[in-house]
Amino acid sequence: MVVRSGCRWASVVFCVVIVTRVVKLLPTPEQALALAATLRVCNEACGLISEAAHAGKVFDSNGVHHLTYRRVRGECGLGSQAAVRCVKKTADAYKTLHAQARAGLLGKLGGVRRAKALGKPITFREVSAQPFDDRMLSWHHDARTVSIWTVGGRFKNMAFTGEPGQLKEIAQHRRGESDLVYRDGMWYLHISVEVAEPALNTEPSGWLGVDPGIVNIATTSDGVVMAGRGLNRHRKRQLELRAKLQAKGTKSAKRLLKKRARKEARHAADVNHCIAKQVVAEAQRTGRGIALEELKGIRERARFRKPQRATLHSWAFHQLGGFVAYQARRAGVPVVHVNPAYTSQECAECHHVDKRNRPSQAVFACRSCGVVAHADRNSSRVIAHRGESMWMAGRESRVPVPRKECSDAGGNAAASRALPASSAH
Repeated sequence: MVVRSGCRWASVVFCVVIVTRVVKLLPTPEQALALAATLRVCNEACGLISEAAHAGKVFDSNGVHHLTYRRVRGECGLGSQAAVRCVKKTADAYKTLHAQARAGLLGKLGGVRRAKALGKPITFREVSAQPFDDRMLSWHHDARTVSIWTVGGRFKNMAFTGEPGQLKEIAQHRRGESDLVYRDGMWYLHISVEVAEPALNTEPSGWLGVDPGIVNIATTSDGVVMAGRGLNRHRKRQLELRAKLQAKGTKSAKRLLKKRARKEARHAADVNHCIAKQVVAEAQRTGRGIALEELKGIRERARFRKPQRATLHSWAFHQLGGFVAYQARRAGVPVVHVNPAYTSQECAECHHVDKRNRPSQAVFACRSCGVVAHADRNSSRVIAHRGESMWMAGRESRVPVPRKECSDAGGNAAASRALPASSAH
């Protein structure tokens, strides 16, 4: 934001963090049918737009709009604003796909997986979430109702509910679009909210290293171990139960499978939230920053035997890191991501790196200085050390610019700024 001060223009930066809040809609049966029809028609329109964009190799928002807007309004019967939202939704989907390709998440250039992903138009499920802007959705917070556009007309008294604190944030700080989401027979609105962000602690007193893992979900450099035994037992039980129900194949088994859908994911997310909250609270209490490993792409790099693959792919390290980073930002705690290479083989005392330093999964024994420690505790201390090094290397220098004494033509001493090395002859 830019404001005018006297005769000068000054840039003022407001530190805010954008979070998502969820409210539950309470539609009548008639309203629920209208919402379902709206999602179906909008996603059919997005499919039409996607096919036209892919065939014409036009993926930017303006190009897709000029290519498909009139056709969507004519063939799908959508209003002008709904058609615009469908165009933007499709263009954003292609933008995300191409960003994933550039980042290498779809495989290497010329690979089968990459060619398959980019060689066909993006498809949209019948119940994919649909964005609504302020022309299509308006809020009446005192009455706890919304006025929402549907293909069956506009409903002005659709009730909603939610947690009181979140409803207050929505009323005061809602920004941008809201997404209509259908899940497990219920209707939700996902709303973007701008929440004031506290000042970042730029002078941390130290660093709290966090080593994520499968056996232990997280281990901190303070020696606190968040064991994953309970979560791993839960995952194993859910896997065995799903296998039994899928093998049975009866109508009641399928109904139970649907009922239990995402139960494991919800449980894992709750565990990760609790761990992230504990880590951030400790860092904030002691005035320290948090150092995490950058594990992006580990599933593509790592090679495991078949029995271990399910465990690896259910490891929610990215979710835990995201929760820590999000909660730390709201607490003003700095977070850095360090290179994970050899953190499990490096000694936290003498920094000697050797594969033989790990005689077992749980034990670290340095071949150089003889230190014996818990393997995850040692790794977390290494991560904390690397975090401090990264923070010091990346922060702004506060050392005064060096000056040198020289003499002028009259022999008087004069101070002049030292020339950069590149300017010396």
